[in-house]
Amino acid sequence: MSEELVYGLHAVQALLKSSPQQVQQLMLLRGRRDQRLQKILAQAEKNGIAVTFVDRRVLDDRVGDEGNHQGAVAVCAAQTRVYDERFLQELLEQLDGRGEPPFLLVLDGVTDPHNLGACLRSAEAAGVHAVIAPKDKSAGLTPTARKVACGAAEVLPFVTVTNLARALQKLQQAGVWIFGAAGEAEHDIYQSQLTGPLALVMGAEGSGLRRLTREHCDHLIKIPMAGEVSSLNVSVATGVCLFEAVRQRGAGS
Repeated sequence: MSEELVYGLHAVQALLKSSPQQVQQLMLLRGRRDQRLQKILAQAEKNGIAVTFVDRRVLDDRVGDEGNHQGAVAVCAAQTRVYDERFLQELLEQLDGRGEPPFLLVLDGVTDPHNLGACLRSAEAAGVHAVIAPKDKSAGLTPTARKVACGAAEVLPFVTVTNLARALQKLQQAGVWIFGAAGEAEHDIYQSQLTGPLALVMGAEGSGLRRLTREHCDHLIKIPMAGEVSSLNVSVATGVCLFEAVRQRGAGS
């Protein structure tokens, strides 16, 4: 059976909290006894998960060049749950039944797993219901993306779709307004109404939104830039746009 790794203190702790049944083995750094690692150990013991204490070299070898494990690596069964268009439709129906307007993030061709992880982290913190991305030419939930997401990847649905333009069309048919971020847009995010059923679409690093994606947006918006730099990193821009939407939607008030 195939397996995958989840590593980093936040990611492992979130996995143990949300889906402990996926963990086959937990490897922790021998000799480390700080409070954060002790919390992970307590969660593992509570759920009857085997814990192995190993030297740093062993953890380094398992993770390879992908990132910093911070002394915690979980060996998991490969993810079997697939979030697809059907799940998205069910989610919209559930939200409608609760009278809760959808709040979605769409990533159009974000290929850097570090950026994907950072976007997931911001989206989860902002209260987004799901993140949507195309299956092709897009970063998946690699161990690096999970690590950067700091636990968000374990609790926030990541929906992959075969045809992004078609998925946007279905969202529109369900009453969701599509706002695409584009540098050449006439209106900025602070002039735009980001309340109600909303899907925020962010483009790929460098190239931005694809033509078909752009054509399926109801509105194009931009982040006003005062300096000499013409654009922001996609994960930074995503955070700015999401939390302007949060402000307008009255979250946390």
